[in-house]
Parts: sequence; structure tokens; C-alpha cells
Amino acid sequence: MIEIRSLHKSFGAKNVLNGVDLTIQTGETMCVIGRSGCGKSVLLKHIVGLLAPDDGTVFVDGKEVQTLRGRELFELRRGIGYVFQGAALFDSMTVWENVVLGLYEHGERHNEVLDGEARRVLAAVGLLPDEETSTSATFEKEYAILRHKKPSDLSGGMRKRVGVARALVGSPKYILYDEPTTGLDPITSEQIDNLILELAQKLNVTSIVITHDMFSVYKVAKTVAMLEQGTVRFFGTADGLRASTDEVVQEFIERYE
Repeated sequence: MIEIRSLHKSFGAKNVLNGVDLTIQTGETMCVIGRSGCGKSVLLKHIVGLLAPDDGTVFVDGKEVQTLRGRELFELRRGIGYVFQGAALFDSMTVWENVVLGLYEHGERHNEVLDGEARRVLAAVGLLPDEETSTSATFEKEYAILRHKKPSDLSGGMRKRVGVARALVGSPKYILYDEPTTGLDPITSEQIDNLILELAQKLNVTSIVITHDMFSVYKVAKTVAMLEQGTVRFFGTADGLRASTDEVVQEFIERYE
């Protein structure tokens, strides 16, 4: 469970978060929506300890994030997968190197471990056939081709999937998605939405999805939180969001639908 209590954060004279209270239940997929600059990405960075609050607290599995240091913070982050906006792959690295980078940086040097994890996560995001239903020769051939590709060799949708695969390495309990469908065509966006749903159901991960895409919200969200002027303007289900009579909420929906 992730608990955010009265979270405040300012950058100079700009107040970004002004008392955000949210609880994300285990296994839940929550979409966080709101205008650009309302603090959505700032919220994610507090969850992984990249930013410290001016006031308030963030708890992950009962641990107060801002009090963690060294090994404790390292262990917390190992349990969180982060899918960056635009995938954020390293252009000079192959698909394989991008995917296993986190494990390598954390000290894993055994090629069989790195290779096994790369195979697992690339298949999980649909970039490789299922090992159980495909022939070994087919799987090995496709894996051999994919692992050596560079990000420039991939479509936008494939780059997003590699970014998700990287976030899945190490079987995290939480996955944080920052605008996962931005810049994608409608068909590819729907594929990414389906992937988010499938991973949540298969792996029972807790997911937080930052998005402006209302089609994604209606598709993947169990709960929705809308930030406005640094506070939670709306919290509830996607159906409740649609039915809201709040003028600010309706203006946002009409703009991004």
C-alpha cells in the first residue's frame, strides 16, 4: 500500500503540492490526471524518494520514504518499477543492455541471470512469443534479433514496451507510469493500455498511471485522482469522474476526451 498524507512541495515561490492526501491499495491501478504543471510527476518522484517533501509524509509498505537512507532506500526502489515519459531508453545501448541496466548497476554480473530476466520481461510485454506456446527455435531466433537492436531501430510503441520491460526487471510490487501513451497513435495507445491491464492482472502489481489520455483512464483505472492547484480535486471511480458535476472536472474531461 502507498499512503500519501498532507504532502506539500514548493519550488521557490511556486507551490506545486498543497496538501495531497491519497491512498493506493495493493493491486489497484490508479490514474492521476490534471493540467500540465499541477504536480503529477512531482508526486511520483516523492514516492520513489527522488524528492523530499516540504511537509507531509509518504509511506510505502508502512515505511516512511523520506526517512530512508542507504540500503533501506535502495531496497525500497528495487520494489518499484518506473516507466518514464517517452520511454527514456539510452540510444547508444541495445535493447538487452537497456533492459538489464538496473540489475547490472545493482551488482548482478552473471550473464545467465541477466539473460534470463531479459527473456522473461521482453516476453511479458509482448515483444517475444510466449516460451510455453512457441517452439524453442522460434523464440531463440526472435530473441537473438531483438536483443541486438538499438532504440532507433524500434517503433514508438516498441520503445514504450521496452521501457515497460525495463521497469518489470526484478518483479517489482509497484509500477509507476509517467504518460505512457503520450505521442502514440490511437491503436498503439490502446495496445499499451491493454498491456497495463494485463500486467496488473497477471502480476497483481500496484500501478499508478500519470496521464492526460481520458481513453486510457476509462480503460485501465480502478480509481482516479485529479490534481488541481496542488490538491486532490476529485477522487473516485472512472464512472464517478464522468458523472461529476464539478465544473473544473468537466472542463478537464471535455478538453482531453
